[in-house]
Amino acid sequence: MHHKRLSKTRDGRAPGGWGLRFLAAALVAALLATAASAVHARDTDPDRCTRCHDETEDYPVLPVYKTAHAAVADERTRFGDAGCTSCHGDSADHLEDDEFYPEVTFTGDRTPVAKQNEACLDCHKGDSHVVHWQGSDHDFAELSCASCHDIHTGHDDVLFTDTQPQVCTDCHKQQEHELRRPSRHPVPDGLMACSDCHEPHGATGSGLLKEPNINETCYSCHAEKRGPFLWEHMPAREDCTSCHQVHGSIHRGLLEVRGPQLCQQCHLDEVFGDHASRMYDRDQLGTSFAAGRNCLNCHSQVHGSNHPQGYNFRR
Repeated sequence: MHHKRLSKTRDGRAPGGWGLRFLAAALVAALLATAASAVHARDTDPDRCTRCHDETEDYPVLPVYKTAHAAVADERTRFGDAGCTSCHGDSADHLEDDEFYPEVTFTGDRTPVAKQNEACLDCHKGDSHVVHWQGSDHDFAELSCASCHDIHTGHDDVLFTDTQPQVCTDCHKQQEHELRRPSRHPVPDGLMACSDCHEPHGATGSGLLKEPNINETCYSCHAEKRGPFLWEHMPAREDCTSCHQVHGSIHRGLLEVRGPQLCQQCHLDEVFGDHASRMYDRDQLGTSFAAGRNCLNCHSQVHGSNHPQGYNFRR
């Protein structure tokens, strides 16, 4: 049996040699590209960071995998592409020497607050609740996002009703004191959060209120006080805080002072029917303003009345 031998070229090499060499070169190039890609992946892979920043860290970072920031499948996050450096910036020097810190750190004063917030707003600037951040009270106070938010945890305390007040009152001590008074909104009970009334990232009105003014904010829960009424009580119509302390009071109904002293701040030395609105001393406790009594005993509809005879807010 005869086998057909491959014919040789003029230089003595088998045909197709150049093709085999080209194929080999292509394979080598592909392997090098794969290796380079692997190196790049190792450089940006968060696993490289967590080799040092592990469960022994005083400031835990591993729970970041439970947060929306680490949702690799979510195209809105950059964690899948750049890992930790998507927020912290270039960390090449830090990888070689821990005396060098990443470009952006969210604790301490190594990174200016503006640069910290810039890293957050780079993704969150399109969120509706941060539209008014620039120029807000917290922005002017140079408050960083990480001052309130815990970035690396799946349970960010400021986002939950029962834990949010502790975060806010770390700074707002006066309001913390008021919320401990006998008559108060149920914030300490975990039934309300500060963000039910306030927009911490900035608002169009004063006091970081969610609504344009204090009354509209109150009406979002107390709709029965909104009106319009046939008979309007103008102080209630203009400003709820004319009579109420919104965070808490030692007087019933969140009142600034107890009745009738509260009413007499406006209605003093005026004669209404069979009684005069004047201050009473201890010798006159037999009058309609006796101890424990109140204008509200009769004038129960102080926010306004729709009764045809409700001009005196008694019905």
